[in-house]
Amino acid sequence: MDETPTARQKRVWDKSAPSYDRQIAFFERIWFTGSREWLGDRATGRVLEVAIGTGRNLPFYRPEVTVTGIELSPQMLAYARRRAADLGLSADLREGDAEHLPFGDASFDTVVCAFSLCTIPNPAAAIAEMRRVLRPGGELLLVDHIGSSWPPVRAGQWLLERITVSAAGEHFTRRQLPLVRAAGFEIVETERLKAGSIERIRAQR
Repeated sequence: MDETPTARQKRVWDKSAPSYDRQIAFFERIWFTGSREWLGDRATGRVLEVAIGTGRNLPFYRPEVTVTGIELSPQMLAYARRRAADLGLSADLREGDAEHLPFGDASFDTVVCAFSLCTIPNPAAAIAEMRRVLRPGGELLLVDHIGSSWPPVRAGQWLLERITVSAAGEHFTRRQLPLVRAAGFEIVETERLKAGSIERIRAQR
């Protein structure tokens, strides 16, 4: 039986979990600079982080928020739980699929997703679920790498995808903003950085 896209992503992230923090730290210094701080500054109230990974956003949330996180990979989730414990946080971290969030409607004030919609098999379905679990007036905070606005960089990203999409489901030329608008969100704030290859989106339900 063929492996489903979701099962493949779970396998890929389980395998990468032990080395993920070392690998991502380099990109955070030169490419994702300031993005986790941007998310933490804007998250309020009951926060759901979708695809929390190893919990690298956890140090940046303000003390007054309550954090729930879901993650497809149990191996990544184990690292996130360890990070939360080291920080003294009582975050509710559980295994789950971004395309089928295990929460009721209007359960959260803020939904956060960082550098993950690039690998979620159906990003439109995940964004629709994020909207469903947000209360009316609640905010969606997204940061991701997208297709660059500079053609030479975008061409390189397109070439890289010839390998990464089939090997690990990793997309470099996706853009989430049209999907957020199509889902019915009102865009509050957006900016593109690093030759237009990083996009930050703040949107309201």
